[in-house]
Amino acid sequence: MGIWVAWIWFLVMTGGVVGAPLEDLVRSLPGQPAVSFRQYAGYVTVDQVAGTALFYYFVEAEKNATNLPLVLWLNGGPGCSSIGGGAFTELGPFFPSGGLQNGLTTNSHSWNRVANLLFVDSPAGVGWSYSNSSSAYSYNDERVANETMTFLMNWLHKFPEYKTRDLFLAGESYAGHYIPQLASLILRYNTHSRQLSRAFKFNLKAITVGNPLLNYGLDTSATYFFLWSHGLISDHTYKGVSSSCDFSDGTISAVEETLEAAENEKAGTCPFFVAAAHNEVGANINMYDVTLDVCPPPIIRQALRLRKRIKHRVQEKGIDVCIDNEITSYLNRHDVQQALHANTTALPYPWEACSRVIEYKFEDQLQDMLPVITSLIKQGLPVWIFSGDQDSVVPLIGTRTQIDKLAKELNLKILISYSAWYAHGQVGGWTEVYDKLVYTTVRGASHMVPYAQPERALVMFQRFLVGKPLPRHSYSVKIH
Repeated sequence: MGIWVAWIWFLVMTGGVVGAPLEDLVRSLPGQPAVSFRQYAGYVTVDQVAGTALFYYFVEAEKNATNLPLVLWLNGGPGCSSIGGGAFTELGPFFPSGGLQNGLTTNSHSWNRVANLLFVDSPAGVGWSYSNSSSAYSYNDERVANETMTFLMNWLHKFPEYKTRDLFLAGESYAGHYIPQLASLILRYNTHSRQLSRAFKFNLKAITVGNPLLNYGLDTSATYFFLWSHGLISDHTYKGVSSSCDFSDGTISAVEETLEAAENEKAGTCPFFVAAAHNEVGANINMYDVTLDVCPPPIIRQALRLRKRIKHRVQEKGIDVCIDNEITSYLNRHDVQQALHANTTALPYPWEACSRVIEYKFEDQLQDMLPVITSLIKQGLPVWIFSGDQDSVVPLIGTRTQIDKLAKELNLKILISYSAWYAHGQVGGWTEVYDKLVYTTVRGASHMVPYAQPERALVMFQRFLVGKPLPRHSYSVKIH
């Protein structure tokens, strides 16, 4: 009788899907509000010899999960966590609640309202993903793409009911490298599958990347134009950067990391002007959203709590500016890691949003991604690129220039000219639609678009999934 009870309980918890791994089922997270959908978390091995395993977190759609698509989300870096970023800071079902209890609160604009969401920490050395080989933490784009492809294949073996599901790839920032290269691998696999008459093929429908690093030189140059255009640096400094700096070879990155030395450079040189720009911006600006306040230092946060101002929210935006600190505290709790089946190897370092363990080949970061995206579009794969318009790190200026270049090289027909789109009665941003290519800005959004503008991001994501243009007409605009 006990066996039958256990079997019935299993069917209830997995919705009758025998393929779902019961050992990875997350029954509840500490401080989590009650929800109706299931969550899974655990490890997927991608290299048996090296003992390399990637950690994943999967949440089913709130409703109608069996009929909605699967979306793989990747954060960037390279080396930043998709669990701490995408899942618990941006588009997943929960946010840290902040305050003294350090629990979770519901994200009313979670993307799992319209899709099943799969987050993975990649590569090994990020978050709780690990390898038993100490030499395994040296990465480049090709290795990351291959391991992520292996992860997806092995994850689908764990969840076979998703093998035939529509698949979408999404991400942000350095995922401008990750996503196009993974998509290219998937299309290549599908081609070989047809040639070899394999039964399984990925049902890849489209890809989208927000504030993507596509060309290091162009995107870095755009950063300084953005800072100047928003009044963060002076005319003199911007003119100096523009006339003396060539960002295409990446050497400026070393200058930016040694600003004190750069200040002593000869006046009129690129390092001198870069140092001047950083000094003019100052230390209390969030470069990922120049309009957003920064999180107060710990002693000030303590004083705010004593005054019962627990959330530290920016008044007009409603954004928790201390969310990074809160999610770091939450994910380092032992009970949280147990609930997520995480850190089973007792890693010798704490969970961090971005890894200090991995070494990433810098030359790969300089690669131009437009040829890869060109190839994807030529193969018929729809590509959506979006930009939060308050981001100075990968600003819309550089991205829009590259999209225009891409469209001209492919001679793409403009289906919808550059124009405003709407969400909940307000301008959500601006968009231009080509055949198989969509570019859109999200008004008032940061580098992490769903974090800063959750309502607008969800509207955009819904349209992306169904392949329809963004709403171009306002409705019921009410001014209070």
